[in-house]
Amino acid sequence: MALDLAQFHDAFFDESYEALDTMEAALLKLNVGAPEPELINTIFRVAHSIKGGSATFGFSEVASFTHTCETLLDELRANRMQVTRHLSDLLLKSVDVMRDMLRAVQHKEPIDAQRVADLQFDLELTIAQKNAAPAAAAPAPEPAAAPVKAQAAPRAAHRWHIRFQPHPQLFVRGNDPLRMLRELAELGEFEIKLDDSHLPELGALDPESCYFAWEITVETDATRDVIDQVFDWAEGDCDLGITDEFAGKSAPAAQAAQSTDNVVSIASSPAPKAAAHEHVDSPKPGLGDGASIRVSTEKIDELMNTVGELVITQSMLTQLGTKVSGPVAEHLRSGLAQLERNMRELQESVMRVRMLPISFVFSRFPRMVRDLSQRLGKQVDLKVTGEQTELDKTVLEKIGDPLVHLVRNSVDHGIEMPDVRVAAGKSPTGTVMLEAYHKGGNITIEVGDDGGGLNKDRILEKARARGLVNPNDALTDEQTYELIFLAGFSTAEQTTDISGRGVGMDVVRRNIKELGGTIEVRSQAGKGSRFIITLPLTLAIVDGQSVAVGTETYIVPLITIIESLQLKPDMVNRVAGQGEVFWFREEYVPVVRLHEIFGLRPRTTQLHEGLIMVVEGEGKRVGLFVDDLLGQQQVVIKSLETNFRRVDGVSGATILGDGAVALILDVPGLIRVASQRVAA
Repeated sequence: MALDLAQFHDAFFDESYEALDTMEAALLKLNVGAPEPELINTIFRVAHSIKGGSATFGFSEVASFTHTCETLLDELRANRMQVTRHLSDLLLKSVDVMRDMLRAVQHKEPIDAQRVADLQFDLELTIAQKNAAPAAAAPAPEPAAAPVKAQAAPRAAHRWHIRFQPHPQLFVRGNDPLRMLRELAELGEFEIKLDDSHLPELGALDPESCYFAWEITVETDATRDVIDQVFDWAEGDCDLGITDEFAGKSAPAAQAAQSTDNVVSIASSPAPKAAAHEHVDSPKPGLGDGASIRVSTEKIDELMNTVGELVITQSMLTQLGTKVSGPVAEHLRSGLAQLERNMRELQESVMRVRMLPISFVFSRFPRMVRDLSQRLGKQVDLKVTGEQTELDKTVLEKIGDPLVHLVRNSVDHGIEMPDVRVAAGKSPTGTVMLEAYHKGGNITIEVGDDGGGLNKDRILEKARARGLVNPNDALTDEQTYELIFLAGFSTAEQTTDISGRGVGMDVVRRNIKELGGTIEVRSQAGKGSRFIITLPLTLAIVDGQSVAVGTETYIVPLITIIESLQLKPDMVNRVAGQGEVFWFREEYVPVVRLHEIFGLRPRTTQLHEGLIMVVEGEGKRVGLFVDDLLGQQQVVIKSLETNFRRVDGVSGATILGDGAVALILDVPGLIRVASQRVAA
């Protein structure tokens, strides 16, 4: 029964996309000049792996293109070519083409054959131009000195005897034995003997099968690890015998071919390879040694949902346990306390499964900044810190687009042209900063630049021209900067395909708000701007403050709370168009009576008899009037839209320990609802 290779396609595509990200990152680190071996090897491994996998699965177009890339990279590995800006651009374009080809094959769509052919021609032309270069470019050996040096040279440290017997499927896996033999020949004095005894009659010959074997002797100072690396790509596709004749391990060629002591399985990772070098019979690491498995997000979501239900059940049992009396009450409460600890550990463990480093998002920006700065004629450095900061996978997937817009704006609008920067006493090269770090129970992401900063006067001019701000209104810097988040607002002189179309910043804020986060902007003329995004670590659980309004309980996300206070009767004023307001931290803050929003009967309607909770959303502050504060707690979020319908001012619901349902407030939504009520 033939093996169905289609079952491995998804894993191949996932691993190939990750490998291409690695390849792109390594290409961006390449400097013009002599190739850096470690980076080139990393890039080469990706191309070779994708070529081999594509050939195995029958994706011939992908295999053909990556073979051309591999040939070029092989020239770089052997130091027969230098890294140039043009070469780096070609290889980066190759990453884009490989990624698009894989996506097309994955979704059974046609490949852009013309684009592939054009780039493949450019790659082949680059290789051909290198091969056509005059031989005089290479340093010639001294005719008289060379023989003298050869005679006087000491004996090489090793005389490696190698029996290389490829399996028939070696070619199908994308391996090239001639490349391996060329690498061995460059290590030192080289002798080779071909074994064609397995070559069939012409009629039975399969052009995709390998029938040859080779006996090779290399006198060199190269260590066993270097020899192993030559055959690294043929793991599992050959029988390999390696002995050092100078170390007293010589054996007749026939014995070397048959001896199991001399057959080694070349591992693909450094650690197992070292073990094979020191102890040939050492086993490879098992699955328990830092292995990872791929699990679908749906399965993790189901697990998270189940854990959430368990947390609610445990909370109910704990509340019931407080009412139990008698001889077993203390033992019951002790057991429930232990259950609570275990549930919290389980909850944290499941949350960690969903956490991924933000480098998965940050990794796209070095390439993007490089390409944008070239198109705009600017000089821009990208500095990234905190890329290992972890974030929930769902949040990670949704924060990518807002960050792309902010970084593009920094390069396009923030960083000035080199001559403008020099005239202002700056370095011609601007800097875009991307930083992530934990702060409290949240994650903060900052996007900043050292450019010209936001033009406050121009923002106000545009806002007044559109009737968004009254001519006589005096706005603080913070209020002025908030205007850029209004729908359709832009100060760009002309639209481009990069930014400045009048859409974007409002979408950025809306997307961040949907994640339960906030964004604020800080800017200084001539020195640059910073956009500070605060996000919850996960969307499944929220840290909240429970408050009482009448007979109902509501949850206010801690991330939105500034301060809670009790007002005196003389601290409240009425302002036309704003309703009730009070003075708080150098500004008037409007009061929002929650009982009016939700149609409840409160314990009191007198502001000085209840509590005011100052909250902030979308750059605006309000004071929520509540009856009482009940306590802080972590709650599992349940979607209202899934189970009921969307409600303005409410982001979700949770089940409390007594089984009651509590609504989780959406502070920005509440502020909008309250503003509409005042305007009406």
